Amino acid sequence: MSGPAPAGGRVPVRADLAGVVPYGAPQLDVAVRLNTNETPYPPPPAFAERLAARLADLDLHRYPDRELRRLREALAAHVGVDAERVWAANGSNEVLAQLHLAYGGPGRRVLAARPGFPALPTIARSTGTAVAFVDLDAPGYDLDVDAAAEAVRREQPHLVCLARPNNPTGTSVSLEAVRALHDAGGALVILDEAYVEFADDDGLALLDELPRLVLSRTFSKAFRLAGLRLGYLLADPWVLDDVRTVRLPYHLDAITQAAGVVACELAGEMTAHIPAIVAERERVAAALAARGDLTVTPSQANFLLVAAEVDGLFDRLLERGVLVRDFADAPGTPRCVRVTIGTPEENDRLLSALEEVLP
Repeated sequence: MSGPAPAGGRVPVRADLAGVVPYGAPQLDVAVRLNTNETPYPPPPAFAERLAARLADLDLHRYPDRELRRLREALAAHVGVDAERVWAANGSNEVLAQLHLAYGGPGRRVLAARPGFPALPTIARSTGTAVAFVDLDAPGYDLDVDAAAEAVRREQPHLVCLARPNNPTGTSVSLEAVRALHDAGGALVILDEAYVEFADDDGLALLDELPRLVLSRTFSKAFRLAGLRLGYLLADPWVLDDVRTVRLPYHLDAITQAAGVVACELAGEMTAHIPAIVAERERVAAALAARGDLTVTPSQANFLLVAAEVDGLFDRLLERGVLVRDFADAPGTPRCVRVTIGTPEENDRLLSALEEVLP
């Protein structure tokens, strides 16, 4: 046990947080921002118009509904499940944090894929949860199901967290692999489906089959609402009971709840751009692969992981006003950058910049 805090000066941070760099991608004022997997198109005008009408009826002098009833009902109708299986929070990051607070913590462990969602170790660290990794097989970043199931049996984690599609690779594990990881131990299995609307399938069909499965989703990507900060989970009702014990009082404000309801009502319009993003993803992937000096991982998301044969690709692109995400020094992704799919014009700027910086 550590001693008392010093009488003056700066209070020491927790020992396990000393020297830790805060999580976050660079926010720079450049012409083309392709580094945070946002959707390049704003919400349709109907969203702002309907939300403005709803805001006029909100009692902002009162606390918001702790149980998020209207929002959960709207999400349940959108997804096709009972509202008792839906919970929402301040972005899918808070969804993951609440799950770690409830089922992780000191003396507990989460098993994750590597390379994987860069924020997950931050969430685990902040909740005092140890992290064990199972490495994806390069170059296709496939999950060895037998090795992963053996890792579950060996590590005995309380949580298993996989992004599907995976970030930063854009690849997806099979539903059979999810079953295998679920059945290999007693962990809560979290599928982070932040990019699922861009993929060929989702894990929804497994909810009734696998009792310890949780699906985590967000409005930041396909719903064009990264600035809103709204995420949700789908799970058995007992998970919601446990999450309620760790959520902060009134954790989701009334405006965000109202905006989420409107987004569900207008889901078709909010997500109408998805086919265009997928088509651009395939066009850009083909153009990059045709160069011969880049390796592009096939993606089920709204981004591409690109490996170059030269160092410093991130800086070279930034010098030309194109901001991507640098993964060159991350485990498992040497010389890689992650490129968000933007508008056709933004994507053309990326391709033109690559023509200038690569021999």
